[in-house]
Amino acid sequence: MRFLPYFLLLLLTLTACNADGTRAIIQTNMGDIEVLLYPETEGHTENFIKLAEENFYTGTLFHRVIPGFMVQAGDPESKGAPADKPLGMGGPGYEIDAEIGAPHLHGALAAARTPDNVNPQRRSSGSQFYIVTGELQTDNSLDNIERIKNIKYNEAQRAAYKGVGGRPDLDQDYTVFGEVVSGMDVVERIAEAETGAYNRPLQDVVIENVVIK
Repeated sequence: MRFLPYFLLLLLTLTACNADGTRAIIQTNMGDIEVLLYPETEGHTENFIKLAEENFYTGTLFHRVIPGFMVQAGDPESKGAPADKPLGMGGPGYEIDAEIGAPHLHGALAAARTPDNVNPQRRSSGSQFYIVTGELQTDNSLDNIERIKNIKYNEAQRAAYKGVGGRPDLDQDYTVFGEVVSGMDVVERIAEAETGAYNRPLQDVVIENVVIK
């Protein structure tokens, strides 16, 4: 198990996140996932809370699962969708301004979005999100990311990527607005689900409710 408790992850990454911030429980038919929502990403956090309180996510699926990468959910068109329906384009009818900053460590909660060629501002989907599973990194892999993306990781961020893993190739491209604080074992089980077309699990992984604490 690579996932570290929040207080240790906080120490490693040296982020300014408030450990007493808003938490949400994503209740699925495979178990519960508790996430901490970052106050620094105010637009994304407030939007997630709003949608949860409106029961927007109830009945939606984790519709895209890629081992060593992430599990994705939040498409309203996934509710009751037949097995052959392509998913991933639905939303509430709006986007959210980018609030890019935090790294894509193992357990990061981030917003999906359309590609740069149609979305150069890197605005986020109004509802779709993903949770990073990722892979353990090495100094060499992080050096390559720094060179390609012209970014610089501090020692604590490097230690976190090497200790718990993640997807640094996504850094500075997508908004991370929270992290898993419990239930990462559920995320890992979802990530290991057998998939068919479009990386969709053959057995539906359903969000039954999202409860704000």
